[in-house]
Amino acid sequence: MPETRLNDFEDLTSLANSVLEELKSNGKLIATAESCTGGLIIASLTEIAGSSAAVDRGFVTYSNKAKTELLGVAADLIARVGAVSKDVAIAMAEGALSRSEADIAVSVTGIAGPGGGSEEKPVGTVHIAVAETDKPTQHFHCWFADRGRKSIRLETIQTALTSVLNALTIEKDR
Repeated sequence: MPETRLNDFEDLTSLANSVLEELKSNGKLIATAESCTGGLIIASLTEIAGSSAAVDRGFVTYSNKAKTELLGVAADLIARVGAVSKDVAIAMAEGALSRSEADIAVSVTGIAGPGGGSEEKPVGTVHIAVAETDKPTQHFHCWFADRGRKSIRLETIQTALTSVLNALTIEKDR
């Protein structure tokens, strides 16, 4: 996806509105499962009037325990591969889908910094997954430049919303 630097969370309004319009035109509901964004994806959607026609719910699962309790992510999976991983992102999205009335779910798990990174998983490492009913779950492994926590979170939200929009648009074009 093209690199776009957002200056503020308000810059997401147009993208969030496009996602909502696609959801509404497809008659679909969305759920989110968020770790490193702490609920900002669902907040960007519900900031827009009329979003209740397309938004089912958001799960903020910042801790590993919350991922397990709210989304059904296996604790041994988290212990084995780490919370910031492809497998956990997929399990989060699929858990949000199965524990909601949504037709599509997006999950994010990553390291927004400034600390918490390692050589294997540096600050800016993010995994995003999009799960849809009766479709294979999509996964995106992102490495965002460490321009600070706010920048990483903004880019994560933008990429997650764009991924949902692409999934909805591809489906519509078929």
